[in-house]
Amino acid sequence: SKTKMAAVVRNPNVCLAIFGQFRGLSQRLGVVACSRQCHQVTETKEEELWRQYHETKRLAQEQRPKCKVNPTAVFANNELCMGDVEVYGFDYDYTLAHYTDELYPLIYNLAKERLLMRNKYPESIMALEYMPGFAVRGLHYDIEKALLMKIDAFHHIQLGTVYRGTQAVSDEEVYNLYDGTHVPVEYMSSFHGKGKQMVQLMDMFSLSEMALLCDITEFFIKNGIEYDPEYLFYDVKNAVISVHLSGDMHKAVSEDMDRYLERGEEEAQVLRRLAGAGKKLFLITNSPYWFVQRGMDYIAGPNWMEMFDVVIAEARKPKFFTDTKRPFRELSKKTGTYKFWRVTSLRKGQVYTQGNLQDFRHMTGWYGGRVLYFGDHVYSDLADPFLRHGWRTGAIIPELEGEIKISNSSSYKDTISWLLALQGLIERQQTSSQDPAVQAVLMEWMKEMKDLRLLSKDIFNPQFGSLFRTHHNPTYFSRRLSRFADVYTSSVANLLHFPINYTFYPRRSALPHEINYDS
Repeated sequence: SKTKMAAVVRNPNVCLAIFGQFRGLSQRLGVVACSRQCHQVTETKEEELWRQYHETKRLAQEQRPKCKVNPTAVFANNELCMGDVEVYGFDYDYTLAHYTDELYPLIYNLAKERLLMRNKYPESIMALEYMPGFAVRGLHYDIEKALLMKIDAFHHIQLGTVYRGTQAVSDEEVYNLYDGTHVPVEYMSSFHGKGKQMVQLMDMFSLSEMALLCDITEFFIKNGIEYDPEYLFYDVKNAVISVHLSGDMHKAVSEDMDRYLERGEEEAQVLRRLAGAGKKLFLITNSPYWFVQRGMDYIAGPNWMEMFDVVIAEARKPKFFTDTKRPFRELSKKTGTYKFWRVTSLRKGQVYTQGNLQDFRHMTGWYGGRVLYFGDHVYSDLADPFLRHGWRTGAIIPELEGEIKISNSSSYKDTISWLLALQGLIERQQTSSQDPAVQAVLMEWMKEMKDLRLLSKDIFNPQFGSLFRTHHNPTYFSRRLSRFADVYTSSVANLLHFPINYTFYPRRSALPHEINYDS
């Protein structure tokens, strides 16, 4: 029988202190004791819980945040005063140059052809087609188990985001394979994202690699073809690398700029603005100069080199930042050949290849916090300059703008507002009555919370969710981004929104034991 008890019914007109931002909602949203009009009625504990449930849900819907985040803003992990920056450096691919979505199937198909011609894979793989939107950047791939997955900042696998081929792996199998969801640090976490058993796929080009890996795995499984996961991984990886090193991708892009490359009028405005303000500019890219030259002509016009004080191509980052012995080579812009005399200075208007950061610093005198370098690869572009050399760093995250637009939507705000409010209800009732009927209510709520978490994932990507979050935790990608980038934004062009001496301040996010002043 249901246990009867006296319960306090709160004044329905009471005004609750509800957050202005998502964080802290679960701490404040719910039925709050009121010193004003209250009266006693007799109701079951179950009825009280469901009354609180409906009251809290109504308030969550009424009080969801109405503010929106600017998708083209610059976001700070660390305080950065642009007035202190004298030298600006840039990567090329996905930093100054942004590619259209046509690039992913191009790389996919060129790599697929190499698997057929060089590795003698079955001819029928040529029927495979690139799946747009299947994967997101920053995922981990288990080389030994042929599994693609998303891992959070605490090294836990996000259940529901583990794929063998194009098929989701059950939670039960994940538990059996990894003895839970935690992945040991030695498996996944070397300095540049490569571990004993796993590799993190961090750049935009890796979207093609992940899609091809999963498609070939699925092809082998469906056709009953035995395969070694490690051999498959390196076959695909080497095929993708070959697409870049052979120049086939560069040739295809340069022959059809309108199809593969986005116009960069605003990026060019940023460069002209910085150069006009007396800032020093340099370019360090792994791409060959002839490819960069054609792309920059398309983006910024034929006189783009006049804005740069130093241009370095084929730098082989991250080795450029760690090697101290590789000499610079001057490159003839006319013939494309190297000059093999010793480089003792880096001159404006000339092009250099290879080299190392130690010599770069000695020849330019550009040291430490006076330098701000922008790149899209958190490891290859940003980790070493930030940690080893004291440069300020800016991450260019092209996906950021799209994710912010989704998080600004009413449906997403409704989902997160109610998710956090429901989580707060569950948290507060955990120490209440152990009555089976009460526990049954909590079980219903926990099931709904699980469904809401799934919905908050699927709204970004049905397979892997957001680039930045695994439910309530940051992703491993987010963790590395916050570690190696002072600021991040979706495009270099977003700098146009701010004065050249602007200071970016990080949000003072409350630690779990602190008052949330932001709200």
